Parts: sequence; C-alpha cells; structure tokens
Amino acid sequence: MTLRPVRHNGQPAPRTVVDDIRDIDGVAILSNAGNYEASAEEKKLLCLLADGRLLVAAGQQLNSHVLSYQGRLERMGCAYTALYTNIEVIRRVNQNLLPGGDRHQEHSMMQVTAKDLLTKACRARASDIHLRVKKNCTEIYFRIHNDLVPVGGQTREYGERLLATLYGAMTSVSDSSYKPTERQDASIADRDKLPPDLYGVRIATVPTSDGSVMVLRLLYNDAGDNIDLRPLGFSDAHADMLQRLKEQPVGMNIISGPTGSGKSTTLQRVLSGELIEAGGKVHVLTIEDPVEYPIEGAVQTAVTNAHNEEERSRLFAAAISNAMRLDPDTIMIGEVRDRASAQNALRASMTGHQVWTTVHANSALAIVDRLLDLGLPLSLIADHTVITGLISQRLVKTLCPHCKLPLAAHQDRLTPAALLRIRQRVAADLENVHVAGPGCEHCGGHGTTGRSVVAEIIIPDDQFFKYVRQGEKMEAVNYWLKELGGRTMLDHAIEKVAAGLIDPRMAEHVVGHFTLGITRQPPQSPQLQLQLVEGGHAH
Repeated sequence: MTLRPVRHNGQPAPRTVVDDIRDIDGVAILSNAGNYEASAEEKKLLCLLADGRLLVAAGQQLNSHVLSYQGRLERMGCAYTALYTNIEVIRRVNQNLLPGGDRHQEHSMMQVTAKDLLTKACRARASDIHLRVKKNCTEIYFRIHNDLVPVGGQTREYGERLLATLYGAMTSVSDSSYKPTERQDASIADRDKLPPDLYGVRIATVPTSDGSVMVLRLLYNDAGDNIDLRPLGFSDAHADMLQRLKEQPVGMNIISGPTGSGKSTTLQRVLSGELIEAGGKVHVLTIEDPVEYPIEGAVQTAVTNAHNEEERSRLFAAAISNAMRLDPDTIMIGEVRDRASAQNALRASMTGHQVWTTVHANSALAIVDRLLDLGLPLSLIADHTVITGLISQRLVKTLCPHCKLPLAAHQDRLTPAALLRIRQRVAADLENVHVAGPGCEHCGGHGTTGRSVVAEIIIPDDQFFKYVRQGEKMEAVNYWLKELGGRTMLDHAIEKVAAGLIDPRMAEHVVGHFTLGITRQPPQSPQLQLQLVEGGHAH
C-alpha cells in the first residue's frame, strides 16, 4: 500500500503528537545520508525512516525547512506518512540514542562512563580533561591548578569509543559524527548530560601521528549572585577601576590574557554586576563562540556550526554587525580574533555602545599592538573616547594555608639568584613570604588550593594615548605608573608574594623574574644579600 501525506488546503493537516516512537530498532534512517539526506537545519526538525515514517517536530508543520524537505520528497516520488512527535525524540532518533540493540546499549553505557569521568573531574576541580588515544593505549589527564595530572589509562579501543560517544552522542553540533582524522570543535550544553556543577563543556579534537587527542574545557557556574571581583584575586583598586568602566555609557573595554587566564569569568561577573546594579533596565547582548557562562538577564547568542575558520570569522563579524541593530546598551564579544570582528567591535564603541571583549596579548599596553596587528588604524585605537579600558590578567596558584612553609626556614627551596630577586623586591615583608608545602588532606596533596588573578588595568587619558601615537611606549608606561597611579601585573604578584598568598617561584613562572619593573623596596646591602644566600646553602 502506498502511503501519502495527508494535506489540507495545500498544507499538511495537523496530526496527533506521539511521544513514544516504537519499533525503531533496525530501521534505517534515510535522512542521514544518500538521496534523501536532509540538511543540518532540517535534521533538527525531522527524520525520515526507511519504513515510510517522516518524524516531524510538533508545531513545525509550517516551518520552511520542513515544507522544503517534504516538497523534495514528493518531487522524488518518495512515499511517506508524517508523524508529529517531540523535537527531543527526533534528536535522539537521529543520534541513535533510543533503546534497542546491543550497539545502542553500548553507546548508552559509554555515555554513563563519560558523565562519570566529568563528575570525577569536577570533584577534583579540574579545568580541563585531556584524552590521548595512542597506538596501544589511552591516557587520561586532568589539568588541576594548571598542572596536568595523570588519572588513569585504558585500551585504545576504549578510548576510541569514549571519544566517539563524547562527540557523537553528547554534543550539540548539527553534524555529530566524530571523525578521528579531522580537527573538530563542539560543545556539550545539555544540562542533563552534565554534572550539576558544570554549565557546559567545550571540546576540541586533533589527529596525531599515532592516534588522536580530545581536550575538554570544563565550564563551571560558580558565580551565582556573587558579582564581587575581589574573591577572584583583584585588588580593591582594581575593583574600583572596573566599577568605573562599568559606569561608562560608551567605549570599548578589552581584557587580555592567555587561554585559561579567567577572562570569561571576569566578564561574567562584570556584566552580571552591571545588570544587577541597573535593576535589569539595560539590554546586555553577548556574541560568543560558543556561550560559555550564564549571565542572568543578558541575551546570550552563539556563533556555531561554522565548518572552517574563514566561515567562523565571517559569521562572527556578521553577528556583531547585526547586534548593533538590536538596540543594545552593552555588547559583549567573546573574543576579537580577526580584522572583521575587530572593526565591527570598534564601530560599535564609536556609535554609542559600551563594548566588552577579549584578545590574546601579553600585557595591557600590548593590547594596542594586537589591535594594530589585526589591521585597525592607530588614530582610532589610541583614542581614549573609543578605547576606554585596557585590562590584562593571569592566574597564579594560591598556597594551601595549612601546609605552606615559611621561606625564612626553607631558603634551600630557591636558587641563590631567586633569593636575591625576592630580597630586592619584598625586603620589608620577607618574614611573610611562603613557599608551597608537601601537601596535606586540606589541599589533596597538591600544596595549593586554587588560583588567583594577578592583573593590571589602564584607564587611558589623552596624554597616555598621545605617547602611544608618537611611538613612545616607555613614556606611556612611565606616565601611567607615575601620573595615573598604575600598578603592573608584576607589582600585583609581588604584593601577593609579600602577603604569603602565592609561592614566589610560581609567581615568576607566570609574570616573569622579579628584577623587571619598578622596585617596590630599595635593595639591602650586598652583605645582607650574601648572608641570605649563604644561609640558604647552610641548610
């Protein structure tokens, strides 16, 4: 018997919504490949089975994608019966997640295993999970307090199934097929697939010479209603300056730092604070790739499903241009990574919007060089009415208060040169300086209990940017330090070392040797320095 779609006045007739799709096991899905393959957008709304059933998302019978696909089937002479069901059922059918069959059961078991791995990483407060599938084994690492820690190993076959499950069954990309020989990016945003502590997971994969690597960035939702920047590690002066930038109605504020330096977390708290302080009366619009952290009250949009970097750049620039037509007060751009997005971000700040964004740069002043490298004109970059804030931040491990060791009694932990540098920079507070201890039950044996921001913030004025326009960078830095009361990231790190909060070795690993920058305390006599070094070797 030939089955044809029932039509009413030229349109599909309403159908009863069926929540339970039965007899699905073993039935091929024609809309996934071949002559009847659906587009990425169509697959979100429908699924054509080999037995003639066309599953359509309830309420979408007049959707242009659905009508277009049905019209194509009719032109090709394909018989079908439309059956309306929940959109989640369609997603699960397309990804082979409905019960039935050993393959489906194995896939489901691997999902449980994957979620258990995410839960274990959350308990360890890991920022990333590294899965390395090699020729004869699979290695699993957690990045905890910026260190890669091995947490176990499995067979190669286990790793291949785990990576395929994470990408194919748990991500929210339209093309969910895992391809071990290609570079792929995706994200897990479905909260049902994640531990309660996680808001989302970003996934990146890359093939290697003997296998493949997948790295999962874990996105925690720790902020809640806490909009105070000080717990992140910012000083009182930093918090005051960021508050001042929040209150500026227009201008572009740029946060720089390497990957994993906490830029997104800072933006989350800044924008959440802006919304709360305004009583929800401002329109904050974000453009992200993908959405990383929830910002209550903001309209968060994602630029996703780009097949290559060129297409991603084009979509990102188009999203920024479109955002300016949506009546925003504040626009947050996840990252300025190319000339088009940088130009549109700058245009937004020049047309009456407050803009917050991030770039990769080594310091606050180096943000100017990065924008120049992206092709923006110096005359616009070095304008304090357009660029209103330059922020740079990094993260340094914080010492466990229960097992940290005083440097005075453990000088042998540092090299003589390092001791001299510390003596020069924190002479008056040397008795408060501590180094990491052996680890204890309070810190899980790590000697550290988390990470803290070290930062520098420049709120430029016309004179500062005049030096920049003239190419006099050292004069610009000196003016910032002496006339604008600036403090470098190095100074901020030294303050935390002097307070016994961070290990000087860990601080130097992040911000560089303490010999750079402005001396905080005058150096002691060479005799005292020599005594300190000799004392270190006496132990």
